Amino acid sequence: MSSHRPYQETIEYLFGLQKYGVKLGLSNSVRLLELMGAPQLAFRSVHIAGTNGKGSTAAFITAMLQAAGHRVGLYTSPHLVSFTERMRINGVQISEAKVVELAQRVRERASFPVPGSGTAVPTFFEVTTAMAFTWFAEQQVDLAVIEVGMGGRLDATNVITPLLSVITNIDLEHTEFLGTTLELIAAEKAGIIKQGVPVVTGVVQPEVVAVLEREATEKQAPLYRLGKDFAAESVVAGQRQVFGYRGRRGSCSALEIGMIGRYQVDNACLALAAMEVLQEAGVAVDEAAMRRGLANTRWEGRLERVAARPDIFLDGAHNPASARQLAAAVRAMKQSYRRLVLIIGILGDKDRAGILSQLLPLADLVIVTKPNYSRAMDVEALATEVRQQHETVETTGTVAAAIALARHRAAPEDLVLITGSLYVVGDARAEFSGPDLDAPALQGLKG
Repeated sequence: MSSHRPYQETIEYLFGLQKYGVKLGLSNSVRLLELMGAPQLAFRSVHIAGTNGKGSTAAFITAMLQAAGHRVGLYTSPHLVSFTERMRINGVQISEAKVVELAQRVRERASFPVPGSGTAVPTFFEVTTAMAFTWFAEQQVDLAVIEVGMGGRLDATNVITPLLSVITNIDLEHTEFLGTTLELIAAEKAGIIKQGVPVVTGVVQPEVVAVLEREATEKQAPLYRLGKDFAAESVVAGQRQVFGYRGRRGSCSALEIGMIGRYQVDNACLALAAMEVLQEAGVAVDEAAMRRGLANTRWEGRLERVAARPDIFLDGAHNPASARQLAAAVRAMKQSYRRLVLIIGILGDKDRAGILSQLLPLADLVIVTKPNYSRAMDVEALATEVRQQHETVETTGTVAAAIALARHRAAPEDLVLITGSLYVVGDARAEFSGPDLDAPALQGLKG
């Protein structure tokens, strides 16, 4: 836990910017980065958009590049426990002292005149993006892997011209900002496609593929698709998954990952396809580095095992598509356990019916809870909906209390799954992380 007041004041300033809401548009980011010296021009990058799998795919790419000896920056959101998770170089999170310094420097430039509109105040994500890009530039990273915050076309990160764009997959999400159909959402995410810059994607829906193909053709950007131009072969599932990869430049057999869930094999294939594009761009990554990187990749809050006897897993599934993937993985895992205890909390603006329909049939006991976050759905209201589909339901007011109750109810040979929201996972992870990662002052301030 941090005891440094300047850091806490900095975090309060950053999250105070959330009162300006979500502002999709690039003008503030462009101007702010100009005032910071255009740091985004100082490093090569990979840009990643998509509904699900962005973080895991970014982690695979980063690990393989790092294994090849490159100095790699990683910018992701949201964080689970500590703000410093958002910015890393070679796996090491930015220090609290550096957060304070960068935030102050950006803050000094964060109000600027806009012709005809008075003074512009950048949003939380615009400021944090400027901080990350400045840090990567000053630390002279070889490459930076940049995850889109929301959408793509008008996201604050979309000021870079990367070596490669990745669009993992597309499903309904953030419909109030991105549109109410897959085609509209696809158009927003396709906005990261740049002139002549190759694109790797895992999208499968014909109407979504059509949107990406149109944009890629218009931008003369080569488009490489999972299942068409590259694919997984001979997948052996388990706690450590083994698979072969058929790519554009060749094939690899007996690759291994420690990430659970068949969908993680697809994410690994996206990352391997990304390596092929980067090799063609002159980035040195050999097969041995790719194997080491894949095998060593970890990503917090994605079927992450945090305790034993009973085994407790965390997963940040928070929309129907990710819940469907999680359910498939847990269905296979459950064969090794006696019962499944499901701890679930969901934000009020999410498609809870779509999430619950996937997960409730797998559970023997459901514990409904809520994260320490203003948008969390009321426990009793959510429990009422759960009881319409499940007979054995209990409630707690906090994630910590839910974990304590689950441990009391579960036998050593049971499986406990905590899911429904990244905010629930963040609160849970703080319970297991130890004092060096626990940051109560940040609870509910994930962004």
